[in-house]
This record gives sequence, structure tokens and C-alpha cells, in this order.
Amino acid sequence: MELEHWLGRATHAIQRWADAFGPYEPHPSLHVDEDRFAAAFEEFTGRLRDNYPFFHPTYVGQMLKPPHPAAVVGYLTAMLINPNNHALDGGPATARMEREVVARLAAMYGYDTHLGHLTTSGTIANLEALFVARELHPGRGIAYSQDAHYTHGRMCRVLGVEGHPVPTDDRGRIDLGALEDLLRTGRVGTVVLTAGTTGLGAVDPIHEAVPLARRHGVRVHVDAAYGGFFTLLAGADGPAGLPAEPWRAIALCDSVVVDPHKHGLQPYGCGAVLFRDPEVGRFYLHDSPYTYFTSDELHLGEISLECSRAGASAAALWLTFQLLPPTPDGLGTVLAAGRRAALRWAELIDGSEVLELYQRPELDIVSYFPTVEPAALSTIDAVSARVLTDGMTGPDPVFLSTLRADREAFTARHPKVTADADGARVLRSVLMKPEAEHHVEHLHARVEQLVRQR
Repeated sequence: MELEHWLGRATHAIQRWADAFGPYEPHPSLHVDEDRFAAAFEEFTGRLRDNYPFFHPTYVGQMLKPPHPAAVVGYLTAMLINPNNHALDGGPATARMEREVVARLAAMYGYDTHLGHLTTSGTIANLEALFVARELHPGRGIAYSQDAHYTHGRMCRVLGVEGHPVPTDDRGRIDLGALEDLLRTGRVGTVVLTAGTTGLGAVDPIHEAVPLARRHGVRVHVDAAYGGFFTLLAGADGPAGLPAEPWRAIALCDSVVVDPHKHGLQPYGCGAVLFRDPEVGRFYLHDSPYTYFTSDELHLGEISLECSRAGASAAALWLTFQLLPPTPDGLGTVLAAGRRAALRWAELIDGSEVLELYQRPELDIVSYFPTVEPAALSTIDAVSARVLTDGMTGPDPVFLSTLRADREAFTARHPKVTADADGARVLRSVLMKPEAEHHVEHLHARVEQLVRQR
């Protein structure tokens, strides 16, 4: 796609639409002198240079990448109208688009019925799911693994419910034995399972946890904000294929959250929350005397804790899904490239003399650390920190991130390492851009070079 061409087409299309309503004179208070704008724009673009190259294959740090050009065109085109998807009165066209994309997401998870909408983030999406959980199980707490996103503990405090962190196993997954002990107490009404932890990409055993939760009359919510689109690789042939069981079990869960602004190729912010039972919409009921007046249909604001939401987000996702649908042969091909890249890098690390895997990748996150002498947490931490900094500041830059592993987590995976500190930073690379597949060898060689530069 030639972005400049399609953005020009976008402005012309919206101008033709606007012209149908007749001419008018813009108010002089909005006039901006071209020379003044040019100066401001020059400073603006100059300041934007103070960014990391999220678009480039050498950036494998955080979960950041530019949106697909189709999403950019869709967003900017709709933004020229600036619809608000809170009500059909504020965005009739984009509200319909939102319903369509949410239905496609629900189908991706195998929901026969659903209620859901887009949100501005996975944080807000999880808040909504936990809000409904609290309303259904008042007075009972929410359990989540110690490696789950910090959102859950914080949102439990916001909602005034008791949060219960559950220990994880040596793969970063929720410990089912510890979970069952907690459920026996009767203090928990909802279990949060994670399909792809933010730190390591670990996938909780959803298929085993669901029947356990049901035996205790407990609701199940899946936080798939990061990993949710990997369900498209469940049961697939080839090296990128994933075990189907945990992903198929999401269809049995009560709610799920996914962030299209991660693997769905969307700009920030675009999250989504889906409920399997549409009847939970009753918890959102409210009266607004100044909205919802042009249609008797259900307005998206009537099933959302948020009010104003950008209709442009729905437009961007809708246009993207026309070209790269949430199917194995659509978006699935994009995710498969990142997963293959992660597996390939793991192979290279297995054969390395200066790097060691911290944990084998499940999705597209690779975690590893320098093999140093003495093999102690304090030394590993210091060298990992140096590699991170030197990689960004030296020639031939490479952009990584670090993950702090506590003493117990580290030694459970690597008992031969001397635990002389509370924990250590390990190196972490998120290979969520498909181009990483063609740059893994270079990335690996560069990181090895950085480790050797002592």
C-alpha cells in the first residue's frame, strides 16, 4: 500500500461527503497562518525523532510496532468526521462497524452468543470484565496468577474486592494445585486466566482450569490482551502451530479480553472485551436524557463503562479485517512469522556459548541471559543491564528489553545459578513484527557480540 496515495484519497472522499451538506464559512478564530503552522510543524516533527524505531526489525524490546497502513488510512479517514461510538447518534456508521468487528472476534473464540465492544485499552477491558464479575459474585474475591498483568491487582482495589495472587509453576503458568486450595476456601468468585503473560508469553492451562473452577461454582475470565490472536494458530500444522486445548477452552469461559492494538495491527488505543452471556448487559443499564434519541437499537454506550470512544478505532479495525481477517490464513500468517522467529532464536541460543534461554518461548517472546562467570544472579543482572544499554547506544543498534526475575523464579528454572541477590534482570525480546523472521540471525549475532564486549 502506498500510504501517501490513500491518505490523499481519504481527504478527497471526506470532502466530497462534506460538500453534500452545502457551503459554509469557517470561523476566523480557527484560522492558522501557513507560515506559523510550518514553523510549529517543523518543531513537532523534530521532537518526534526522540523515539525508538518501533517499525524496524532491530527493535525487539516492548510490545510496540506501527499499525498496518490499512488501519492508518481507516483511522485517519474516519477521524476527519470524528464519530463518537458512545451512541448511534454520535457514530451510526462506525457503531455498525464496531458491532461487525466484535462479532468477528467473538467467532474467533468460538462464542455462539456474545455481548461486547471495543475499549481504549486492555486495562479498561479487564476492568469491565472484573466489574461484571463483582456484580455476579458480590463479596467474593478474584484470583489471578502472580505472573498475570498488574492490572488485575490494581483493578481489584478500584472495585473494592479482594485480590488473590496465585503462585506459578516453573513455566510461568498458574499453579492449579495452589488454585484449588484457594477455591476450597469459598472466598473466590472469579478466576482470571492469562493467555500469554506480558513478561514471558506463558499460557495458563485454561482447559484444565475451567473444569476446576466450575466444580467450585466460580466464574472464569481470560486475559488474552497480549496473546489473544494466537488462537489463530491453535492446532495448526508446522512449527508455528500451538496446542489447541487451552485456546479452544476459551469458548467455555465467561469473558475474554484482547487488544487489537497489539497483534491486530491497530493504532493505540484499541482493546476489546467480550462476554459469552449477553444478559450481563443488565449491569450497565443507565438513563441518559441527552443521548440515545435517534434509535431504539442498543447503543454501545449502554454496554460500556466508558462514555466517549473514538469511532475511528472501529473504522480502522473494520478496514483491516477486510484485508487481513482474524482467520488462520489472514492475521494468522502474520502471527506465525513472529512465532517462527521466536522458535528460531531459541534454537540459536541453545547453540550459543554466551547466551542461555531463561524460559523456552511459547508465543513470540524470547527470554534469555548471558552465561557469565561466576554464574550468579548479581553478575547476570549487571551484564544484562549493560547489554541493554550498549545495544541501544552503540553502532549497529539493537533494541531489547529486560525482565526482572525474582530469586525463586530464577532458581526454579536454573538451579545451578548462585542466588546471591533477590533476583536478576534477564534479556527479553518481543518478536511481534513478522519481519523479525528474516532478521533473527543478525539479532542473535549482535547480542552475542554485545555480551562478549566486556
